[in-house]
Amino acid sequence: MLPLEIKENFSLKPYNTFGIDVKARHFVEVTGLLQLQKLLQLSAYPKRLIISGGSNLLLTKDIDALVMHINLKGIQVVEEDDKAVILKVMAGENWHNLVLWTLDQGYGGLENLSLIPGNTGTAPIQNIGAYGVELKDVFLDCEAMNIKTQELEAFNKKDCQFGYRDSVFKNAAKGKYIITSVKLRLTKKNHALHTFYGAIEDELKAMGIVTPTIKDISDAVISIRSKKLPNPEDIGNSGSFFKNPVVSRKTFEKFREKHPNAPFYALENKEYKIPAGWLIEQCGFKGKRFGDAGVHEKQALVLVNHGRAKGVEIFELAEKIQETVTHTFGIRLIPEVNIIR
Repeated sequence: MLPLEIKENFSLKPYNTFGIDVKARHFVEVTGLLQLQKLLQLSAYPKRLIISGGSNLLLTKDIDALVMHINLKGIQVVEEDDKAVILKVMAGENWHNLVLWTLDQGYGGLENLSLIPGNTGTAPIQNIGAYGVELKDVFLDCEAMNIKTQELEAFNKKDCQFGYRDSVFKNAAKGKYIITSVKLRLTKKNHALHTFYGAIEDELKAMGIVTPTIKDISDAVISIRSKKLPNPEDIGNSGSFFKNPVVSRKTFEKFREKHPNAPFYALENKEYKIPAGWLIEQCGFKGKRFGDAGVHEKQALVLVNHGRAKGVEIFELAEKIQETVTHTFGIRLIPEVNIIR
């Protein structure tokens, strides 16, 4: 086990994709399970903040706590047959790099989830999803360390209580566990291709592809996302800041009476998903800048840091957007990003 190296007054700017320059009173890099257990047993640090890839995080102030960066690495094939493979992926593995690795092996299931920022350990928390596919579609189980007992516990799909960008880890289990690894079941042949959602089919046509492979679908998703979503290395952002609101049929019908041309997606349980980006754009925020905090010019769902924005400024902009959308449409936007206040 590596010795614990706890740093003081440590800048978190490289550890959040918004590029917010706040400091952690104490900081430690976690690279092993025994190290994680030992850290959780230290009584000198009763307050902790667990971070991973920092892609779903808005920091609004300095952190008066021990910030633990979960950086557990490793990808392991634990079971396979002619049709499928089960992978155990440690929490610190970069998600997009994992997707590319699975494609190189010929494994299908993650191609629609290409270019989603963040690390694997946070994927179950959000039940990440894109272009008609969600993590739960390939998820078997995950292991998580109980913060109180320092024991590893397994959570199967039912235990995780997955919903739209939701799971038990955002509700009953919030703040009680640290996910250390995730198991995924992927196909080795006869892949189920999902090309019907969003602009994938149009992108494949533009690429001249009639019979797509899983790699083709990944390339199409990467192309679409690259056009719509800014790279955090170029401009600070956390991807989609708000969830797409899901409303009841009654609410939807009232909404459509006033806004007949609004885009929407019908869900299975008589609910409807309305694109949050469209709502924000209709309120005039797309491309607007308020100091160094702003809304991206190509995708209104993305809030950006033009350079020196403080986290609280981005938070205040998010609140302003919420209030305006609620006043205009009667629909409340819920942040997808974890806001630390």
